[in-house]
Amino acid sequence: MAGIMASVDQRTQLAGRNRMELLLFRMNGRQRFGINVFKVREVLPVGRLNRLPHAHPAVRGVAHIRGKTVSVIDLNMATSGIPLREGEKGSIIITEYNRTVQGFLVAAVDRIINMNWQDVLPPPSGGANSYMTAVAKVEQELVQIVDVEKVLAEINAAGGVNFNEEAVQSREDAGAWHVLVADDSVVARNQIKRTLERIGVEVTLANDGEQALKTLKEWSQDPESPFKRLLLVISDIEMPRMDGYTLTRRIRDDDELMRLHVLLHTSLSGVFNKEMVQRVGADDFLAKFHPEELAEKVNGRLEQMGQAV
Repeated sequence: MAGIMASVDQRTQLAGRNRMELLLFRMNGRQRFGINVFKVREVLPVGRLNRLPHAHPAVRGVAHIRGKTVSVIDLNMATSGIPLREGEKGSIIITEYNRTVQGFLVAAVDRIINMNWQDVLPPPSGGANSYMTAVAKVEQELVQIVDVEKVLAEINAAGGVNFNEEAVQSREDAGAWHVLVADDSVVARNQIKRTLERIGVEVTLANDGEQALKTLKEWSQDPESPFKRLLLVISDIEMPRMDGYTLTRRIRDDDELMRLHVLLHTSLSGVFNKEMVQRVGADDFLAKFHPEELAEKVNGRLEQMGQAV
């Protein structure tokens, strides 16, 4: 099991090629689920877990891993309300995203597969699983990619940990500007939208890079669109159909779009993200998610545009 993540450093080379690698696992039953390898630090067998009093029902306890205390979340309980079956040996997927480290308890880890983001699709509309951020067809089977950002956000909120959007101040000069946001996570889109609206800018939301690029191309040809008032494009990195790196490159390769200001905003951790920002031509990078820091980036851009007028 220790070897399943052995080549994760080499996988960073996939960034910028619209490719990703998915760690497959199972919970209760035969259905396979997935999580982006870039969110995963390691996979461990279940060891001793110390229970926490008054913890969220999905938090099975904490584990002491490499000198650090890590909360371990029963992923099946968090997404369905049903705990993993007793007697399952299980594995813990140690993840790092949104600037935190946590473990997800699953029944079994399968393997890692290499995919093109074009083969990862948004979940079916009206789907019952609200914790599914995308689906991928693997060996004639639909694999559900879990929205682990939503899982963590809900557990944090239940424990009284909420992002302080109230600290974001409005600006009188913001109303003249527009921002396009591309993110496949409903939670992330709504967090960004609320922050931007508190500043006072207008917001348009896109579910992935492909939809964002289509919107930008249409706006560039429409004199009545917000294109000439577009302050910046805020894009997630990992999205179905077209990731944020590819979106940025497509923007830079388009004569009409190439001068747009692009901020990559992602839950992924690691220095390689900052390196890729420069490689694909993005203007800035911000790790998710603190409203005050996002507001600082937007305010900085407003200052730039005010000086340019």
